[in-house]
Amino acid sequence: MSMMSEFKEFAVKGNMVDLAVGVIIGGAFGKIVSTLVANVLMPPIGLMLGGVDFTNLAITLKPAVGETPAVLMKYGVFLNAIIDFIIIAFVLFLVVKTMNTINRKKEEIPVEVPPLTTQEVLLMEIRDLLKK
Repeated sequence: MSMMSEFKEFAVKGNMVDLAVGVIIGGAFGKIVSTLVANVLMPPIGLMLGGVDFTNLAITLKPAVGETPAVLMKYGVFLNAIIDFIIIAFVLFLVVKTMNTINRKKEEIPVEVPPLTTQEVLLMEIRDLLKK
């Protein structure tokens, strides 16, 4: 099998497509969470902490000189990213937990075997006698 045909088989498999869809949806979900954190969650938290805007929290490593901008270590943006991560991780935890619960419930459902008919019982007895 040529490398091109192997790649084609790999690329069009269902798992590859599912993975691509998952990555795209995950990226979009990450943007939603980032917006939620930056624009909804952090302003009230900053207000409770005395009007602090987390995105502007930074340490000046080198002040601006003339046209050269200041060199800043923007740790507020990093704090927002940490909160983004915690929210995304928690939501993923809830999704996986829900999926596991659903799978456990599926496994717990007993599969009822219908009772054997008289004909089936007789056929089993005949089979057993023929084995002897």
